[in-house]
Amino acid sequence: MDTKDSVGNVLNEGDSVIVNKDLKIKGMPKTLKRGLKIKNIRLTNNNQEVECRVGKSVVVLKTQFLKKA
Repeated sequence: MDTKDSVGNVLNEGDSVIVNKDLKIKGMPKTLKRGLKIKNIRLTNNNQEVECRVGKSVVVLKTQFLKKA
């Protein structure tokens, strides 16, 4: 199955995505603000999650909160 964002676009390895809503991430002091662009995502075994780097941290985000840039 394909990994799709909140709109239904297919996500690929290395794509850039935009965060749809403010996200409070466990273990991070800051929240990810709406409109933040994240570059170079990596796909995981779960088609509803992607792995990405935010600052120096690596986080796993649900695709329902992301939109392809």
